Amino acid sequence: MSTSGIKRQDRVMAGSSRQSKARGLPGFGLTLGFTLFYVTLMIVIPIAALLLKASSITFQELLATLQTPRVQASLRLTFGASLLAATINTVFGFIAAWTLVRYRFVGRRLLDSLVDLPFAMPTAVSGIALMAIYAPTGLIGKHLLPLGIKTAISPLGVLIALIFIGFPFAVRTLQPAIEELDLESEQASASLGASRLQTFLRVSLPSLVPAALTGFTLALARALGEYGSVIFIAGNLPMKTEIASLLIVSRLDENDVVGACAIAVVMLGSTFVLLLLIQGVQWWIQRTTGRS
Repeated sequence: MSTSGIKRQDRVMAGSSRQSKARGLPGFGLTLGFTLFYVTLMIVIPIAALLLKASSITFQELLATLQTPRVQASLRLTFGASLLAATINTVFGFIAAWTLVRYRFVGRRLLDSLVDLPFAMPTAVSGIALMAIYAPTGLIGKHLLPLGIKTAISPLGVLIALIFIGFPFAVRTLQPAIEELDLESEQASASLGASRLQTFLRVSLPSLVPAALTGFTLALARALGEYGSVIFIAGNLPMKTEIASLLIVSRLDENDVVGACAIAVVMLGSTFVLLLLIQGVQWWIQRTTGRS
């Protein structure tokens, strides 16, 4: 190679190096410091304080608290209703997200904005609104009660409230994933003779599973910690419609800090394990899809 060619190559490499440096965001150290400070202040310290308070509880005290029938009934209702609500939200959230992305119709923007309504409404307002609709004298409740379906002051009321507050998480998580689907792959599948159902199940759906699991996770986490929208429609009957977050507040009102911390630690640990499992499933699906 000639001397001029070597110099030209050096100039190209130097220019690419300058471009790569220009692409880097300035102030990385400062922004990382602020990020770590904020995460520590808002997340790590409160959780550490809870664990520190709970560390003063002996294992026998923790076990005795969790073995009481009231606590067990509350945990069963909370986790059971949350899992069921997250599952329902994932299914119907997928349908709603698919409709909003793939179809154009009158009122689509209005419907899209209504999805975010549970985000904007205070949880207490949501609870009052649900109670007005599903109470025995409400708009829907008065028609369901003669059929033997009691919506308010029942576990079904808890489920309805958790579905209401978790629905936007499923929709908003799936929408970007549906928008990024490769339409050419769907068209190629259709051109090879696959039906619309086969194309959906074999081409579109596998790419959407990670997003669906993320929406499920967010809806589940929100449902497990919900309080304001549930207490009105649930009726808060011990052993029947009392959720774990309400029981924690009740124990604190009774000055039973040990009992409140015990329930809180169980909720925190269970939520962390569930989230970790779902993230592991997501990672496995993405790795399997990447290999295929």
